[in-house]
Amino acid sequence: MTGQRQSLAGRVVVVTGAARGLGECMTRALVRRGATVALVGLEEDGLERLAEAFPGRTQYWFADVTDEAALAAVADGVQRGLGPPSVVVANAGVAAGGPFLESDPAVWRRVIEVNLIGSSLTLRAFLPGLLATRGYFLQMGSLASITAAPMMSAYCASKSGVEAFAHAIRAEMAHRGVEVGVAYLSWAETDMIDAAVLRELRLRLPWPAGRIYSPQAVADRIVHGMERRAPAVYAQPWLRAAQLARAGLPAAVTRLFRGQVPEMAARSGVTATGLIGAGGRADDLARAAAARRLPAVPAGAAATGGRPHQEAEQPEGQHDDGGDPQRLEREAGAEQQQREQQDE
Repeated sequence: MTGQRQSLAGRVVVVTGAARGLGECMTRALVRRGATVALVGLEEDGLERLAEAFPGRTQYWFADVTDEAALAAVADGVQRGLGPPSVVVANAGVAAGGPFLESDPAVWRRVIEVNLIGSSLTLRAFLPGLLATRGYFLQMGSLASITAAPMMSAYCASKSGVEAFAHAIRAEMAHRGVEVGVAYLSWAETDMIDAAVLRELRLRLPWPAGRIYSPQAVADRIVHGMERRAPAVYAQPWLRAAQLARAGLPAAVTRLFRGQVPEMAARSGVTATGLIGAGGRADDLARAAAARRLPAVPAGAAATGGRPHQEAEQPEGQHDDGGDPQRLEREAGAEQQQREQQDE
């Protein structure tokens, strides 16, 4: 029942985007509460390291959340290996920044695909399990779900979209016992916020909107919300006030940035980015590998019991980048090098 604390001990929790950042921190908090965690992501080293830290309490699967067939295979593997999930957390996400006019349409589209379409495919794959347990689906939102900001048009569009998606599913599933929540959070100290354009944006935000928070503290509050099966989880208390004021926030943001956007655009390094951070690089490399019809990561074993980890083939629909696969790998590497240079 919503609002009453329910123990996560002995429950199966699925976390996408689990290899680093908030996904890793949520996993640690969940294990402390006695949950068994199914880790889903693209970064082998991070997933393996995290799984090895909690032997017997985690297993990991490789999957791109925009790959419907891969997620279906993961859901089947979780069901067979761990049992039906009581909680599913749609945490996987990527970001890009910079002026919309200069943005690469493919990068802009990819942010929407991972953050919004990926969340819907995650729920589609795991919903049968949640129906069986009368479970809880938590959609990771953002301050960007409440109000948009310049230089982050794709990210803001995706986070606004996932909020609406979660609200719709909550209404659809209420009579079947599945509860749905949205987690709202501001800037957490992860590599996703390190790009020059995002630093410039954050430094221009009024207090407390520009403050950076510990990812573990954020994750602990989110997991507390999972225990309550809350419809809204606020990682920072002031976001409740922002929620109440959201009708007036678009006009306020426009007034704040009307004179600052030209200054930001003129600054060195404040240009359109590719996908940001290590998560963005992992996505770039996984798609380049898919274009070569190769696994995104080497074959390996799960952290528990030595069972082979799940690794799904990429569907044909993801091979539409066109051109030479080697060129895609070179471009992925070049984009990452450019991002690192901009962030220095």
